[in-house]
This record gives sequence, C-alpha cells and structure tokens, in this order.
Amino acid sequence: MTRRLAEVAKKVGVSEATVSRVLNGKPGVSEPTRQAVLSALDVLGYERPTQLRGERARLVGLVLPELQNPIFPAFAEVIGGALAQLGLTPVLCTQTRGGVSEADYVTLLLQQQVSGVVFAGGLYAQADAPHDHYRQLAERNIPVVLVNAAIEDLGFPGVSCDDAVAVEQSWRHLASLGHERIGLVLGPGDHVPSARKLAAARAVGHVPDEFVARAMFSIEGGHAVAARLIDRGVTGFICASDPLALGVVRAARRKGLDVPSRISVVGYDDSALMNCTEPPLTTVRQPIEAMGKAVVELLNAQISGSAVAAEELLFEPELVVRGSTAQAPRS
Repeated sequence: MTRRLAEVAKKVGVSEATVSRVLNGKPGVSEPTRQAVLSALDVLGYERPTQLRGERARLVGLVLPELQNPIFPAFAEVIGGALAQLGLTPVLCTQTRGGVSEADYVTLLLQQQVSGVVFAGGLYAQADAPHDHYRQLAERNIPVVLVNAAIEDLGFPGVSCDDAVAVEQSWRHLASLGHERIGLVLGPGDHVPSARKLAAARAVGHVPDEFVARAMFSIEGGHAVAARLIDRGVTGFICASDPLALGVVRAARRKGLDVPSRISVVGYDDSALMNCTEPPLTTVRQPIEAMGKAVVELLNAQISGSAVAAEELLFEPELVVRGSTAQAPRS
C-alpha cells in the first residue's frame, strides 16, 4: 500500500497524504487533482478501491493499426495532446502482426473502465472484417469516434477526409498535365475509403478495371502491383497512401523509368518527410490538426453526457504539388 501511494503521488506530483484522501473518499481535494490521482492509478495498473470502481477511468483508448505509416503517429500526437488538455489520458494501442488484436485491445480497455475509445485506420473500414468488438462497445454505451470512412450501421460518429474531393483533385491535376492513362493503387477490395476513391475516379474520368490495383498499405505493396500497371501503359498514378505511392516510384525506377518524366505519382496523406523524398512527393494532405481536434470534441461531448449524432464529418483535403508529377510523356 505504501509503495502504491508513493508511485501514484510521484506520478501526479502531489503528496502521499493527498493520494490517501482520494483513495479513502475524504474531502479536501479538488476535482482535477482527484481525477489526476484516479487516472494515475489506472495508468500504473493498480485496482481502484471498491467504492471508486463504478466510475469510469479518465483514460481514452487510442487504437491504431500500425506506427510505420507516419500518418498514424501524426494523428496520435494531435489527438493525444487535445485529450491531455481536457484531463484525459490517452492509452496507445498499436496492433502488430501476430500480436494483440483490435478485439483484444477492446477487452483490455473495457477492463480498465475507459471513458472512451478513438479508432484510426481500424477494422471498421473493412466490410469483411470482424466487427463484434465494436458492437460490444455500443452495448456498454462507451463513447467512440472513428477516424476516416467506416462501414455502415456501426452507429458511431466519425471524422473523415473527403475521399471524393481528394481523388478529384488528383485526377484533374494529372489530366491537366496531359495524362490520359491514369491508374489507381488502392487498399483491399472491402476497404471503404478505397471504394470511395474508386467511385470518385470513375465519376470524373475513365478507369478500366485493368488500371485498378489492390495492395496492402505499404511500400512493398505499392511496388508489387505498380509494375503490372506500368506494363499496361499507365503513366499517371493515384495512390491511397503515401507508402503506396513510394512503392510506385520504386517500381518505376526498377524498370528504368524516370519519375516524373515518364511516370507521375500522386500520394495521399502528406505524411512526415514526403517533401524530403526523391523526388519530393506530390500528395493530398489530410487536415490532421482540424480532424484530430474534431475527434476529441465529439468524444468529450459523449463523455459529458451530450447526445452526438452517428454522422460523419467530412474535411476538405488539399493537393500539395511537388516533384513527382510532370507533363505526360509523348508517345
């Protein structure tokens, strides 16, 4: 018990006597300090006293599919900072191959009596993936916000970058440069944001099936499928992520084709260091700062007991033109 008091006191920056008063339900402690002590107790893995277990912790689960794609740490930084300003403590849950699954993380978060959960890039965006853990959260009335397009009928509010606008900007840019054979490198077939991107491309231009490739979201995935599209005559690429776009650049170079004089490539996200690649990547920028703050506002409203509609807020992307796109090659 003495060790627990000391660790919690050190974590919060208060005296052990203050921690003791909180744990024993004694008066004389401000509400912010009380909440900070309870959050520290949760973070350090100590059980709350019986009389305090009915309260939800001031913890918020932040569930990400990976950290290799720089867009996810960027979202985590913005969302985590905004949560901290509200006195909420983010708990980062990152999936790894062969490691803890998204459903396992939800079970752990429920055991910690979290105040809410934010999902970014999760299974909610894949129609064929398991979704029972989301329904478990809904049944327990846990506040949840989803980042970027989800399947229908989950019943959670979401914050998304407008996929249709992103593709329209990319397509019109490549078309203005004279590209007529424009291909798409997208995520899996059941991936909702990729489906939206494909629908938007077909609304604005001609996209035959042989100009559409599906890949895992990685440089290797982009490289693997881009070679086939290049062989089919594609000169302009619209990609569903920056790593996929970098894979296309690598595939072109392996074939001895220069980017951008022979092959033009547009990414998606404008994640960290895309202006430092060779060539610097033309890409669509997600407004991460604005989206992250909106996520936290929606989550905090639910935590505070306000009704939040299960709607999707769409944010406008911005095409950032750099050195990976140029005039289409003359045939």
